[in-house]
Amino acid sequence: MIKKDKRKILIIGVGGIGSYLTPLLHKTGLYDLSISDPDIVEEKNLYYQNFNTSHLGKTKVNCIVENDVIGIRNPYPILTDIQLQGYDLVVCCADNLDARRLVYRQGFQDDVKTMWLDLRAQGRNGALISYQADPKFSDTFLAGEEGSFSCQGESFNDTTKKQNLHFTHVAIAGIGAQWIQRFFNDEQVKDKMIINI
Repeated sequence: MIKKDKRKILIIGVGGIGSYLTPLLHKTGLYDLSISDPDIVEEKNLYYQNFNTSHLGKTKVNCIVENDVIGIRNPYPILTDIQLQGYDLVVCCADNLDARRLVYRQGFQDDVKTMWLDLRAQGRNGALISYQADPKFSDTFLAGEEGSFSCQGESFNDTTKKQNLHFTHVAIAGIGAQWIQRFFNDEQVKDKMIINI
């Protein structure tokens, strides 16, 4: 890293993507991580998220990198701009559009209050979108149904058939970690990336 101080990163959502991204970044020792997610680990999460049976019924933020120091473990939703202040980067891995809208309101390109990165997956599709993207695509990036959704796809909440599991969310977590490393090393990074596996 070019800068000696640890970079402060807020990760919103530590489910499908965030439960893999957080340990990747934590292991480097380069970042002061804060994580936020109001969800509790449920049985359906065990199939595709980075949790095990000992985590059932516990808050996700308290199960991620359990015995290691994480800056702030916030078991509440991020609802206001004030909660995003003071970070070098905010990473949205949340499973709902309200959280994304809040992050996108931080601005784009040279008109940004807090730099941000949006990581998402649904089924075999995944995306990385950063504050560097052209704001004219904002409506497209934020289109979709209201409420929460699984990174497994639309029908996953109706079935837990393991043969139908998707792992694009793990690929997006790795791509996101690589983007963050390059970004803080002042290397060129993509403003957006869409994948289909």
